[in-house]
Amino acid sequence: MKVAAVYTSTTPELIETVEQELKDQFAGENLEIISFSNPGILQEARDNGGATPHCARELMDLYEKSAKAGADIILNICSSVGDIAAKAKPLYEMTGLPFIRIDEEMAREAVRKGRRIGVVATLRTTLEPTKRLLEKCAEEEGVKVELVDALADGAFGINQEQFKQKLIETGAKVKDRVDVLLFAQGSMAYAEKAVSEALGLPVFSSIRYGAKAVKSAAKLR
Repeated sequence: MKVAAVYTSTTPELIETVEQELKDQFAGENLEIISFSNPGILQEARDNGGATPHCARELMDLYEKSAKAGADIILNICSSVGDIAAKAKPLYEMTGLPFIRIDEEMAREAVRKGRRIGVVATLRTTLEPTKRLLEKCAEEEGVKVELVDALADGAFGINQEQFKQKLIETGAKVKDRVDVLLFAQGSMAYAEKAVSEALGLPVFSSIRYGAKAVKSAAKLR
């Protein structure tokens, strides 16, 4: 099974966690992970307050490279470009190439478990696409949800222990208004346990859900 992981952020924590979760899902099976990345896409989205048409073109180029490299499944990692991934997914699946948004199954599980969801992000550009995904999943599940922004200003790029503390502080500000917290970015996953224990709330992060979705898609091929 050849899985193409498409990144717009290349932090070591993110890449290591994605690859480990995929390896755990495919333990004992033949798995090849190929990676395609363009950090300029995320930077452009940050600079412009959201994904631009140029971001879309560059991201589609990564998807096409994945397909041409013989990927059996495409795994989109970045949530800041979630709206682009949402448009690309049905197009690739029409061609017989499964396309997984890393955060989709996480969002679906979150709306099943909580009606008031705190959306935690370190980048403002990730908030709106993630909230749109949650609203879509809630509609499909037939439930109503209240989404609460929890932007961790200044958390992007700091060391791991400072990062965890920043997320705890951010989550604490909305703790009394939510049932669960959801991490909008895969790169936040390593802080899930620390934040959950500190705040006494369920915390959802995307990578393990995305890896499970890849495994499920692989079973259907």
